[in-house]
Amino acid sequence: MTTTEKPEIGRSAEANGIRTNYLEAGSGDETVLLIHGSGPGVTSYANWRLVIPALAEDFHVIAPDMVGFGYSDRPDDVAYELQTWADQTVGLMDTLGIAKAHLVGNSFGGAIALRIASQHPDRVGKLVLMGSMGVDFPITEGLERVWGYEASFENMRSVLDVFAYSRELVNDELAQVRYEGSIQPGFQEAFSSMFPEPRQRWVEAMATPEDEIRKLPHRTLIVHGREDQVIPVSNSYKLEELIDNADLAVFSHCGHWSMIERTADFNRLVRDFFLGD
Repeated sequence: MTTTEKPEIGRSAEANGIRTNYLEAGSGDETVLLIHGSGPGVTSYANWRLVIPALAEDFHVIAPDMVGFGYSDRPDDVAYELQTWADQTVGLMDTLGIAKAHLVGNSFGGAIALRIASQHPDRVGKLVLMGSMGVDFPITEGLERVWGYEASFENMRSVLDVFAYSRELVNDELAQVRYEGSIQPGFQEAFSSMFPEPRQRWVEAMATPEDEIRKLPHRTLIVHGREDQVIPVSNSYKLEELIDNADLAVFSHCGHWSMIERTADFNRLVRDFFLGD
């Protein structure tokens, strides 16, 4: 990754017309592309900082900020919708000359990965879906709280409380950092425009039709925290049922942040999955 005063800021490339900030590490023959979730103030760095170094030992790793999040541009006329994010991701692969990549999608990022896999199956190697959206479900109180975030330290603390199983992970220091991240110029304005009430419609808008998911040929690893309050673990049971070539791992004592709450287990599982047959 490029070293800057802000580790969240990496390199920049045009991706389907959107100037996209992305982190890059490793130099393996195969590329792993990490797609972050949709929390307030989120960046690719915030989601994947503990994962990138582990995967970069064996793979070329790319982790972009989706449009509307982090340090990618926020064009005034952009439509914040699943197809936009999918097209941005494929556009970044095109710009960087990446013909095929393994995809790792976290939550909202899982929905993007599913859409890419269904529309561009030849561009996707293996698929990892973590606490994933992409199928329809009744919106949870936790997701309502996340998408309904209005900028304040107290509200950020409340949002973080639903992300993690362990209270030790969601201390005031983390809440302050994430709150400050959420109030940088343009961040909250874009975020608050993405998922206005009633929010159930955005759950449905992030879904790929089940008959399309059933057609996916990709070797798939599904990971979920058993105590996830944001995306129900039943989503992953559903995805495991729909995807013929899928395995499912459910972590105990783990909320929505498998890659942070169970970092060593997550990294080992994903690395072995990508290295295996």
